[in-house]
Amino acid sequence: MRLTEIRGIGEKTEKLFLKTGVSSAEELLTNYPTGYDQYCEPVPIGSCTAEHKWAVCGSIQKNPDVKKVRNLSVITTYVRDETGTLNLTWFNMPYLRTSLKRGYQYVFRGKVTEKGGRLVMEQPEVFTPAAYEEKIHNLQPVYHLTRGLSNRTVQKAVSEAYALIGQQLKDDLPEELRSHYDLMEYKQALKFIHFPTSMEALINARRRLVFEEFLHFIIGIRQLKEYQAVTENHFPMKEVWTTEEVIESLPYKLTGAQMRVWMELERDLSGRRLMSRLIQGDVGSGKTILAFLAMIMSAENGYQSALMVPTEVLARQHYEGFCKLMKEQHLEDQIQAVLLTGSQTAAQKRKIYEKIASGEVSVIIGTHALIQEKVIYKDLALVITDEQHRFGVRQREQLANKGYPPNILVMSATPIPRTLAIILYGDLDISILDELPSSRLPIKNCVVNTSYRNTAYRFIQSQIAQGRQVYVICPMVEQSEEMEGENVLDYGEKLRHIFPDPVKIGILHGQMKPAEKTAVMESFQKNEIQILVSTTVVEVGVDVPNATVMMIENAERFGLAQLHQLRGRVGRGQWQSYCIFVQGDNKEETSKRLDILNHSNDGFKIAAEDLKLRGPGDFFGIRQSGDMEFALADVIQDADILKQAAQAAPYVEQSITMHREINL
Repeated sequence: MRLTEIRGIGEKTEKLFLKTGVSSAEELLTNYPTGYDQYCEPVPIGSCTAEHKWAVCGSIQKNPDVKKVRNLSVITTYVRDETGTLNLTWFNMPYLRTSLKRGYQYVFRGKVTEKGGRLVMEQPEVFTPAAYEEKIHNLQPVYHLTRGLSNRTVQKAVSEAYALIGQQLKDDLPEELRSHYDLMEYKQALKFIHFPTSMEALINARRRLVFEEFLHFIIGIRQLKEYQAVTENHFPMKEVWTTEEVIESLPYKLTGAQMRVWMELERDLSGRRLMSRLIQGDVGSGKTILAFLAMIMSAENGYQSALMVPTEVLARQHYEGFCKLMKEQHLEDQIQAVLLTGSQTAAQKRKIYEKIASGEVSVIIGTHALIQEKVIYKDLALVITDEQHRFGVRQREQLANKGYPPNILVMSATPIPRTLAIILYGDLDISILDELPSSRLPIKNCVVNTSYRNTAYRFIQSQIAQGRQVYVICPMVEQSEEMEGENVLDYGEKLRHIFPDPVKIGILHGQMKPAEKTAVMESFQKNEIQILVSTTVVEVGVDVPNATVMMIENAERFGLAQLHQLRGRVGRGQWQSYCIFVQGDNKEETSKRLDILNHSNDGFKIAAEDLKLRGPGDFFGIRQSGDMEFALADVIQDADILKQAAQAAPYVEQSITMHREINL
């Protein structure tokens, strides 16, 4: 159903929804909230602090003033209770001049900021005390937005969409299975994930939806495993001296863990059965060189290999890294590589397709463009997916089906315990890289509050003066009325005023077009940008050895495993690197969580410690194990649900097969 069929959505609003990835009423219902805003009891005005959202109850002390400032009408007044006075400001809401009455009691709710030494609540919501009483403890959904699309608009659209099609939605899970695992019906779970009546309803709704996400993933893995189990290896390889020569002449020595895993890869590639292996290694453990060695072995045996990564920036980086290695090893004439991405022109792609089909190139590196129908491989013997959790099972299967089934190598830096990895990647043998290169200097960490910012900026200036570069991570792309936290667009502008020329500031976020993101990342890699203000899109594998500082704003909004991944973007060069975690709230439990990062660089240990400190309902905003391909599920936090879904998978698979046979 088109979005314009929903009451209140015209073509203009539909275009805004498209920017957030929502194109139909069905997609609107599976566009789950990113968090929930809880209406809490009003606090005394005297206890309000800046940079936080509060609700206060008091009486208006003077009739509102209205002033014109350029194109804005600015309404001001102030509210008082027995503990103090708070200034109130609204923009372009002139009707408040007559609706707010002096001497009357109201509840005002909004973010408090400090201006000219005074506390001001800007653009607050206004309630009568009775109306606010009804909202207390309600959980209001907060959605991913884009400029021009308000949270209220999304809420209304979701409500209308559910009224139109919610009751027609079918439940994929058999009733006896739902009963066995005490799971909500699908349509009820959808209703409560968007509009929970209580925390208990929200937890149960999420549990049902997470169960189904895991179940579909595991069934896909099982089907792929069955397919591979009955297929012989059409690409037997011999061990080659070239790989040994490359290892010997590298400017660094491979770690013991790398050598152990390389021997496992050699054994698999030269064996009779197809390789299906997962290399799991912490950030910076050296997975990429092992992938390159496997591709060299494949090429030396006369076969092709494909390395698929989630972003064009990373694809280009791997391509350039491989070509550089071939040149250093004097193999550039012997082993030809090509880069294939979605942003290349039709003419460029045509030439590349011809080279792949003819076998002129033996190494193909790229993004999802590698699995397009037009790509025909001559002898694809090895498929490597980097950051596997960014790809669906179906995408991996598409690439594996380009001819005879190839050997599969999956690489991941996501710290998933072995027991859970076996469930998730049941078709793969698992290798662990549990050792970091000895040449790497440990990153120096500090957890600070927002008062440390000016000191941090001075430190950043000193690093830039030495020729180094800096990442600044924000949790949001742009300002949100519903969620507190720093955003990339405003923060980038702020830094442009703090750091004068010649310091160049760049911004990067997921809503940018692929070509724009690539251009920004390439400028950062070339040191044409000194400070990169970004969302977590930089978390996946981008290598800038010259970057020595990672400053993460609102660190409390991220899971520790994700913070650890982000931290891994620095410390890749010869210089000492630093990570500054800025805590945006003053909660003691937050400080305790973040302090874990000061005492460990082990991703598995960090994830486990983080989990111990979580409570019910702590599953929004602080995802633990990367995005994977799940909208809600988190492999580590939802480990118990994952295990239940794995138990249920054979039963559901059998049920699906029987249903198909009956229909036939």
